[in-house]
Order: sequence, then C-alpha cells, then structure tokens
Amino acid sequence: MTESQCQYLNGTERIRYVGRWIHNREQLLHFDSDVGLFVADTLLGEPQAKSWNSQPEILEQVRANVDICRHNYQVSTPFITERKG
Repeated sequence: MTESQCQYLNGTERIRYVGRWIHNREQLLHFDSDVGLFVADTLLGEPQAKSWNSQPEILEQVRANVDICRHNYQVSTPFITERKG
C-alpha cells in the first residue's frame, strides 16, 4: 500500500511531500521531499530504497510531486476559503 501526504506551511511558500510504502501494516520505506531521497524504515525496505535512490528518473518523478501538491493547493483554495457557513 502507498500513502501520500502534502503538508502546506505558509500557503505554497513551503510545501513538504511525504510518500510512504507500507506492507502488512508496517512502513517499509518513505520519501520525504525535505530529504530528497527514499529512506528505509525497516531492513526489508533497504534494498528498495537503495534501488530507487540509484535511479535519477525515479527520484525526479517523485520530487515532482511537490509541484503537484502546489497545483492542487492553488486549485482547491478558492473553493475552501469561499465556503463560509
């Protein structure tokens, strides 16, 4: 299972993207845009993190998720801020 999260600090000025790879309720590895690399959380995640970190095209693709987070924020903000109940 994968889980992704965009964290917005001060609007789109600072955005942090975190992707997690989970198996049997255990997080094997994660990608943190602040670090810029995949980080193994268990011994089982180490080979995968090492493999993905050695492939520039995969790193470039996952690092681009910050731009997707920024786009989603800009698109959804008018609908969220204009709704007052």
